[in-house]
Amino acid sequence: MATRALTQDDIQRLADHSLCVITDLQTAEGAYPASPTFSAYVGYSWLRDGSFIADGASLAGATLSATRFFDWCARTLEGRADQIRTIVQQSDEGTPPSGDHMLPARFTFAGEDGTDDWWDFQLDGYGTWIWALGEHLDRHDLDSAPYREAVALTVDYLVASWQRPCYDWWEEHAEHVHISTLACIAAGFEAALRLHLISGERARRVEAELAAVHARILGDGVKDGHLIKWVGSTAVDGSLASAIAPLGVIDASSPIARRTIQVLEAHLTVDGGTHRYLGDTFFGGGQWPLLSCFLGLAHDAAGDRTRANELFDWAASTATADLDMPEQVDRHLIAPGMRQEWIDRWGPVATPLLWSHAMLLRLGIQLGRIDSHRLTAINEGNA
Repeated sequence: MATRALTQDDIQRLADHSLCVITDLQTAEGAYPASPTFSAYVGYSWLRDGSFIADGASLAGATLSATRFFDWCARTLEGRADQIRTIVQQSDEGTPPSGDHMLPARFTFAGEDGTDDWWDFQLDGYGTWIWALGEHLDRHDLDSAPYREAVALTVDYLVASWQRPCYDWWEEHAEHVHISTLACIAAGFEAALRLHLISGERARRVEAELAAVHARILGDGVKDGHLIKWVGSTAVDGSLASAIAPLGVIDASSPIARRTIQVLEAHLTVDGGTHRYLGDTFFGGGQWPLLSCFLGLAHDAAGDRTRANELFDWAASTATADLDMPEQVDRHLIAPGMRQEWIDRWGPVATPLLWSHAMLLRLGIQLGRIDSHRLTAINEGNA
């Protein structure tokens, strides 16, 4: 479907609104809500989504906002120190707890478990928060001391658990080991080591585990020259672009990166809009602006700025008349017959989705399409 070409002023207004959505909706505790009104997300903050949101805010110059999120992460994890130590001990003894007793993927704004059922055992967010924290500290030359305890607890948890199957980015397929999850964990380990957030025996162990995670990705995580959705699969997933950029776990100039980008384009991307995976039925299996932005970051890292700009333009075109960015759009549905079923269950597609706004900022600033110095939230001191 053809989309209206956006002017530079249109893009800057959208970027301005995007940062305001992120900073205005941040809670008093420092958490970023996934979406303020979507029924299944209300009241919760995900480590994965929130970490990418914080990274976008940090790059956009909302330094205090991002710091408040990382402070919230640290408090939340330090408050679970005893649980983490128990999980690590049981895992080391060969009797790891069931998924129901592992750390959750999402927390209430107070940093507590939710009361409703969810697909909670996900490891990706725990690696992602360390990666995003590292980017933030490095980008703004900030003190890492306030985060060392929480990072140490997190890497211990991941060292003990990274080989286990768990739910993926989409809270599906808990029976598999997902390559995007491994990439998030590797990026977190790399950040912890690079910025010396851990030391001594812990650092030596993480270094060894990082090598093992990389070996698993490059061994069991590759088929026909490209990254795959999970170990044993031949399919791809839109989240795999993140392993190339911004996480940087796969060298963007490598044959694996180039082939992965090629397959993501061929299998999942139509007119600039990227699907999660073939066979997706969630709200009919639409295209996700945030995944187009991840793919754009991968293209840019690999040297194709022209295609990165095309993907950015497509993502920007999905904003509503009120400039809110949705989770997905219905321009090209994989399973159109399933769309209404999800609307009946949870209501309309999540709009605004803070993660979508953050990824638009992340890609747009990197491409020079967004001027972060002109953003209202920064200029008015709301960051």
